[in-house]
Amino acid sequence: MHELSDFILGPQPPSGRRDPERARRAAEAAGLRVVDLRSERLRTVFFDVGAVVYFLRLVVWIVPGFTAAAHRERLRDLHEQIGRDGAFVAHASRFLIEAVKA
Repeated sequence: MHELSDFILGPQPPSGRRDPERARRAAEAAGLRVVDLRSERLRTVFFDVGAVVYFLRLVVWIVPGFTAAAHRERLRDLHEQIGRDGAFVAHASRFLIEAVKA
């Protein structure tokens, strides 16, 4: 959800934590054999700023320390953008790794 983090907090440095090949290397370094590795990029669409506020209050790692009061100006900007564009789109990256003891 880097698009949402970047919108609220400003540009954030890439974390690299969700790199499937990095996970593969770590599993192999731990002595495991990777049987399957799948990755997916999932689209999330927000149609109103209230849904964004609700989401950010539940998924606390997207914008650490999020409160509607503290981020009021950016939420207002997001509300205006959703009004213009009809929605705000963000993406989540996920991967599944299956590994067995070598």
